[in-house]
Amino acid sequence: MTTSVLVPSSLTREAEDKREATRKLGYVARAATVFRVDRLTVFPDPDGAGKFEDGFVETVLRYAATPPHLRKEMWGKRGELEYVGVLPPLRVRSQTGSGSEGSGSLRQGIVTEVGADGRVRVNCGLQHPISLPVPDGLDVEAGERVTVRVSSRRPVRAKLVDAPTTGFDVVSADLDTALSRDDAGLTIASSRYGEPVSTARLGQIAERRDAAGDMTVAFGAPERGLPSILDVDPDAAGGDHTDDPAGFDLWLNTVPNQGSEVVRTEEALFASLACLTLTE
Repeated sequence: MTTSVLVPSSLTREAEDKREATRKLGYVARAATVFRVDRLTVFPDPDGAGKFEDGFVETVLRYAATPPHLRKEMWGKRGELEYVGVLPPLRVRSQTGSGSEGSGSLRQGIVTEVGADGRVRVNCGLQHPISLPVPDGLDVEAGERVTVRVSSRRPVRAKLVDAPTTGFDVVSADLDTALSRDDAGLTIASSRYGEPVSTARLGQIAERRDAAGDMTVAFGAPERGLPSILDVDPDAAGGDHTDDPAGFDLWLNTVPNQGSEVVRTEEALFASLACLTLTE
C-alpha cells in the first residue's frame, strides 16, 4: 500500500523565525517516518504565504528526508538550510537481510559520476565513493539516489540493486494532480470540520483503505485549514462525499475532543496517521 501525505506550502506561515519554521518541519518529517509514509507532497497555497515561501517548505523537507551521509554531497550550503541542526534525527529503519541477492545491508547512495564503461561512482557513506557496475536493465544518472547492497566493508564488497530507497520522497504538485494519481487510493481531508472519528467508524475506514489499496491524507496550515485553502464551506465538509468539489472521498476530524483551541499541523499528522494506519 502506498501512503501519501499532502501539506500546503504555507505550513510554516505562523513561525516567528526560520529556526522555529525548520523545527516545525522536522516534526512533520518525523511523523512521515514513524508512520511509513511513502510520499510527502507539498501543494501550493499562495493566498496563505508567510515569511518562508519560495520553496522553503519543500527544500527543508527534502533535506530532512535525505540520509545523513548524503546530505553534504547533495545539498552543500543553502540559505533555506541555515537551521537544519535543529531537525530531529529520523533514524529510518535500515533494510537488512539475505537471499538471492546475497547477504548484506541496503544503503542509499548518490551517483557522483557516470562512466562510459558501464560503471558508476557512488557515495554511500563509506570512507570513499566506490565504483560499481550498473546491472542490466537499470539506468542511473549523476545525482540520482540509488540502493546499494553492502556485504563487506573491509574489503569493500557492494553492488547496485534495483530496490526502492528507504524513507519517503518529497515532491511538489497541486492538489488536483496529487488526488488524481493512480496510487492516490482512498483520499481523506483532515479537518476540524470533518466527521468525528469513532472506534466503530475506524473499522469501516480501514476496510475502504484496504479495498482501495492506497491512501492519501491531506492537511491544512495554521489558522488556514483545508476549507479555507480550497474555498469550501466548512458546513459541507463532513463524512463521505460522492461529489465533493475538492475531490476527497472523506472529510475526517481525527481529534474530535481537542482540548486546545488549535491543533497544529504537525500534531494533526501524528493524530491522524496513528489511527488511519491501524490494521485489524
